[in-house]
Amino acid sequence: MYDLTGFQRDLMYVIAGQEEPHGLAIKEELEDYYEKEIHHGRLYPNLDTLVEKGLVEKGQRDKRTNFYTLTRRGRREIEARREWEGRYVDLE
Repeated sequence: MYDLTGFQRDLMYVIAGQEEPHGLAIKEELEDYYEKEIHHGRLYPNLDTLVEKGLVEKGQRDKRTNFYTLTRRGRREIEARREWEGRYVDLE
């Protein structure tokens, strides 16, 4: 996960937190978080990169709608990242 951008990590967290979200649901969630519009030209190429890296799987709900899920490797990467963050951030 060290080679991902912050935006790509955020995409993975959103996908992990929803059940098979489609691109527009991911986009809306990130727009709420970033408080600005996320353009398709930023969203979909980054999702494709995560698919190419084997962290996310892309499925097809119908001819126009894809959905995304984390792969087993993607889940392991998030867990490893959270462990790493936990060594440095103690919010208790």
